[in-house]
Amino acid sequence: MTTGLYIHIPFCKQKCNYCDFASFAGRENLVSAYLEALDKSAAVSPERKYTTLYVGGGTPSLLSAGQLEELCGLIARHFGPVSHFEESTMEANPESLTAEKLSVLKRAGFSRISMGLQSFSDTELKTLGRVHTVQTFLSAYQAVRQAGFDNINVDLIAGVPGQKLQSFLDGLKKLTALRPEHLSVYGLQIEEGTPFFERGIVCDQMLMRQMLEDTHAYLQEAGYHHYEISNFALPGREAKHNTSYWHNCEYLGLGSGAASYLGGVRSQNTDNITDFIARINAGQSPVVYREKLEGKEHEGENLMLGLRLLDGIELTPLQEQLFGQEIEKHIQNGLLERAEKKVKLTIEGLFLANEVFYSFVAPFDE
Repeated sequence: MTTGLYIHIPFCKQKCNYCDFASFAGRENLVSAYLEALDKSAAVSPERKYTTLYVGGGTPSLLSAGQLEELCGLIARHFGPVSHFEESTMEANPESLTAEKLSVLKRAGFSRISMGLQSFSDTELKTLGRVHTVQTFLSAYQAVRQAGFDNINVDLIAGVPGQKLQSFLDGLKKLTALRPEHLSVYGLQIEEGTPFFERGIVCDQMLMRQMLEDTHAYLQEAGYHHYEISNFALPGREAKHNTSYWHNCEYLGLGSGAASYLGGVRSQNTDNITDFIARINAGQSPVVYREKLEGKEHEGENLMLGLRLLDGIELTPLQEQLFGQEIEKHIQNGLLERAEKKVKLTIEGLFLANEVFYSFVAPFDE
């Protein structure tokens, strides 16, 4: 069974207009103290065999080459060399990737780079609050290839304010022509507390749906396997770390705002960087939230996560007993279907997945 290791790097050059992650701009003066705290945190982490590694953010590539080397060193000290993981991913933004940083990551043994492009239009990138241009991305993508990485993911957003269907599809085609091994295509979600939310921006849901339907058709035609609601991969290049989340496997999260799922307990660290550093330095736990789902709630979560995968999930007798009625309801309304022993989302269900998922989250309709 896969056990994942996630390390959160909360620093960003600029906060994007749609971002509600635990990330902060203009706090680079804290990087050294943060890495020291990560080192101490890793030293007291549960001893397990971690099979996949994901360094996310924020913008991990904002760290200097020396700081990335320090990060790779602390991973090796506490969890073994990066090259020993079955898959090791580093998130990166185009404007902060350099040949020197890529060389550090390659030498350390990282096998996968996940790049935040988001749009193939400079106008749309400005709207999103991104600090790179399309040309910056193309140069960075080429640099990643030249550094010897043969497993690249690229993120793309559908439904950018002001975006036209043709502009989105043109970008998708240009991106596909580069043949990244993996693509993550997300419909824009406007969350409370983000600049987009404060400005009262509302997404055109029908247009976004059209974009995502066309993405599904186009990428399958281009040889990509649509294996999870937002994720597409060339054969055999599905993301192992993220797939383990959808199978509800265990994972350890290190850093501010990072979540863990170990021994059936979900926990989350404080997302305040200075609070995280202070707690670790004082020998205190950084955890601010803990819960253990049991019984119907636990089974519902297993179902909800498993149904994100397009192959679906094989129901246990207990799940049939607890949720058989809800599942039949969604089969009747065309959002779920049975395929041999499995239940999975229909194409319609893909675009209305949240309607299905609500049935498996407490409080339950009795």
